[in-house]
Amino acid sequence: MAVYTEVPFGEAAALAERLDLGVLTQLRGIQGGIENTNYFITCVRGDLAREYVLTIFERLDFSQLPFYLHLMRHLAQGGIPVPAPRADAQGEILHRLQGKPAAVVDKLSGRSELSPGLVHCQAVGACLARMHLVGRDFHMQQPNLRGLPWWNETTPVVLPYLDTPQHDLLVAELAYQNHVATLPAYRALPRGPIHADLFRDNVMFEGDTLTGFFDFYFAGCDTWLFDLAVCLNDWCVQHTNDGRDGQHDAPRAAAMLAAYQSVRPLTAAERELLPAMLRAGALRFWLSRLWDWHLPRDASLLQPHDPSHFERVLRARLAQPVGEVAAMLEPARTGVPA
Repeated sequence: MAVYTEVPFGEAAALAERLDLGVLTQLRGIQGGIENTNYFITCVRGDLAREYVLTIFERLDFSQLPFYLHLMRHLAQGGIPVPAPRADAQGEILHRLQGKPAAVVDKLSGRSELSPGLVHCQAVGACLARMHLVGRDFHMQQPNLRGLPWWNETTPVVLPYLDTPQHDLLVAELAYQNHVATLPAYRALPRGPIHADLFRDNVMFEGDTLTGFFDFYFAGCDTWLFDLAVCLNDWCVQHTNDGRDGQHDAPRAAAMLAAYQSVRPLTAAERELLPAMLRAGALRFWLSRLWDWHLPRDASLLQPHDPSHFERVLRARLAQPVGEVAAMLEPARTGVPA
């Protein structure tokens, strides 16, 4: 959520008026992510002030964005707590600012839980499963743009920046994931729209109550298991500054999986390939962070993420016995209340 595109106050105010949000009183750049330009905007109507999120899309174009925005609307209409895009009088939810595509969505209440407990992992697991089920009848199609084809294209770009152990790890894991993609079990995995980036900072809570998922701009159609693996690799690993960083947290993982399966039980193919998808999720974010770290873009609030964390997650997944991963699924037989 770095600021790449400076938006004049007057231009943002005109968009707010066009969307019938009221009078714009504040426009604040958001520091945090690295893909798009984001602002908090405050609009006043009468005595009521409301906050929204204005996003200027830096890499996605006008042809790609309807998928994300209409998916968010579809999920919101299906009861999933996501920020619905704001439409103008003609019903358009994709707008233009500074010559670039833009959208305005409601700001969710609460805050991100960066040190989640079991109850937070349970809430995310159950809501993610509901989101997958609601997305089954979404009519639009778009591939996961950071999926295997992107990994194959991007790996040669970042390899020159790596030392020998990193080089060998990346090459070997990419070869393994290309092999997995050919397996009948992989082709049997249930698929549909996925969030693909549901990290702790993309979920909001008020206390222990989940108030919403947001930042769907990596979403695409892929395996639901990959989406779940991405969550497990962020919510259910250690985030420390010592040798435990990236290590598996079994109680939190078991809680998330149990809650997910209380809504949508995993298939036999999913249970078989969970270890491979945990590795895939770690590879995807190690690779994208290597790319952003070594080939950064200019931005007034840019803070690229350290890629070494997901290198450690991947190494931990490789070192973890398959039996330990399978054991995470066992508590799900009794279910965990959502």
